[in-house]
Amino acid sequence: MPTLYFAPGACSLAPHIVLEWIGAPYKAVKVGYGSPELLAVNPTGAVPTLIEEDGWILTQAGAILDYLAAKHPEAGLAGEDSLRGKAEAHKWSAFLTSDLHASFWPVFMAGRFTSDPSAEAQKKVTEAGLELVKKKFAILNAHLEGRDWILAGGRSVIDAYAFPMIRWGKAKLPGGLQDYPQIAALHDRLAADPAVQKVLADEARA
Repeated sequence: MPTLYFAPGACSLAPHIVLEWIGAPYKAVKVGYGSPELLAVNPTGAVPTLIEEDGWILTQAGAILDYLAAKHPEAGLAGEDSLRGKAEAHKWSAFLTSDLHASFWPVFMAGRFTSDPSAEAQKKVTEAGLELVKKKFAILNAHLEGRDWILAGGRSVIDAYAFPMIRWGKAKLPGGLQDYPQIAALHDRLAADPAVQKVLADEARA
């Protein structure tokens, strides 16, 4: 069975949810960022990392989600099966990776973005990051108008990918998700899913 290396609260939550949605046997292992156990399989020291039964290793959340959706077409998690449908899935995966996820880095690790160690400088970096998050959330919120899910065709790996980032925004943005009602609705829809609830509980206990 495949093994997923995860860290609670990280974007590895997305493939963990998808593996639960798929319903096939898998193993989830909690690891620390940069830990010897993780570095042994992923030289970047990052999660998620997926190891197949034959030892093949795949990293990067977007790649893992795309792989799982293609490996388990019966789960119906890839979005519409058309040229444009696949392009939309890749578009939103790239948006989440390069735009939304990246906008949180100054929020979580302000010290990486300034050579000034003062609290005031760190605060300014964090505030700039939150402004970026707001801009990206506005784009996603507008896209979700009149939609239950990010992709046409129903629930997909892209919704799972967005979920941890939406949770970060809910926790870090002043006012949480109150300015983004469509994102808040997607959050609540996913949070009510029994598989999502199971994964959150499992990760909390790990």
